[in-house]
Amino acid sequence: MEKGKIKLRRLDSSDAGFDAEFQSLLAQHDEQDAGVLAAVQSIITDVRRRGDAALLEYTNRFDRRKALAADLEIPKAVAAGYVQTISTELRQALEHSADRIRTYHERQKQESWFYQDPQGNTLGQQVTPLDRVGVYVPGGKAAYPSSVLMNVIPARVAGVGEVVMVVPCPGGEHNPLVLAAAAIAGVDRIFSVGGAQAIAALAYGTETIPRVDKIAGPGNIYVATAKRLVFGAVGIDMVAGPSEVLIISDGKGDPDWIAMDLFAQAEHDELASALLISPDPGFLDAVADSMHRLLPTMERAKIIRTALENNGAIIRARNLDEAVSLANRIAPEHLELAVDDPESLLAGIRHAGAVFMGHYSAEVLGDYCAGPNHVLPTARTARFSSPLGVYDFQKRSSVIMCTEASVNGLAATASVLARGEGLTAHARSAEYRRKQ
Repeated sequence: MEKGKIKLRRLDSSDAGFDAEFQSLLAQHDEQDAGVLAAVQSIITDVRRRGDAALLEYTNRFDRRKALAADLEIPKAVAAGYVQTISTELRQALEHSADRIRTYHERQKQESWFYQDPQGNTLGQQVTPLDRVGVYVPGGKAAYPSSVLMNVIPARVAGVGEVVMVVPCPGGEHNPLVLAAAAIAGVDRIFSVGGAQAIAALAYGTETIPRVDKIAGPGNIYVATAKRLVFGAVGIDMVAGPSEVLIISDGKGDPDWIAMDLFAQAEHDELASALLISPDPGFLDAVADSMHRLLPTMERAKIIRTALENNGAIIRARNLDEAVSLANRIAPEHLELAVDDPESLLAGIRHAGAVFMGHYSAEVLGDYCAGPNHVLPTARTARFSSPLGVYDFQKRSSVIMCTEASVNGLAATASVLARGEGLTAHARSAEYRRKQ
């Protein structure tokens, strides 16, 4: 049991040194670890060069196994069997969540489109699914069947030809919930490998694991670094950092609810970030009291305390408008608008991975079953990126069709511009097609 009060960082926007303190809060986790980078690069190079031999060497070392290449693939029948052996309550929860995720993501599916311009040229965009996608599922400090559903179902909705899942199995032990989720979501092939070596195998292929076109799914710093390094040889969804929540409160909610929402994010790991902003100093004190009182009741109290003390903060803003301005500077992965009138604030939110509206929309509902994807941009990347979706598993090809009757106008313009750039072959290619 964790003893003593949490040493919470307190900031006040009216203080003279606030901006420097706030900027320091934003700058955490910005630097890459050179040691991790070198280690991951070495693993990727080795797997790319030696294939299965290197993959097995790292898997057996890091996951305490004595696996052979034939042991790496988990048959689909094994995963399907776990659907029947887990409790009815768990199976129904997975199926309910899967249905909601599928229903939401079906609305995201993009279709091909075409139009004809006044000159008779046909232009458009053909939308097609990716051929093969790799999904990484963490298997370290906790098991994440929800991550399986969130990554696989959008790919299936998009029409991806084959979904390959990798998941570490320390000691060779399967996680029944993760494999049951894989069966429910519709994974085609499952391999019991993890870490940077799994990312390298997906990116470049080995004798056992097929090369994929894109890799999705969260992981630890080694996995995230590996995804960053293989990008270009393969597509990636995003480079996910530690999990984050920012709560804006008008001071009218239940302090215990807010404290537990902060805990829910902090219990992921010691690097998680949990922030609260409110113009009501009395409410901020009440939440702090709730956190001190409730922490001893938490199973992961040590992780929660470390995350909150290192990466958490309680911030007093002058008003809710300023709280929204600060939220846009933070660009959080998860943003809770725990206020009576969230709609009045939503239009001002420009940067957030997911926005949870009102006192009853706990972030945890988005983690599991609300429907929108829980794979979200972290580390302020919500400024320029979006949640994982069906669109991440589709690609677009431009379509141009000119006819003998319609080509003249385009060919004339192309010829002039090509000659202006000094590219004679370009110009003549266009000119050959013009009617004389």
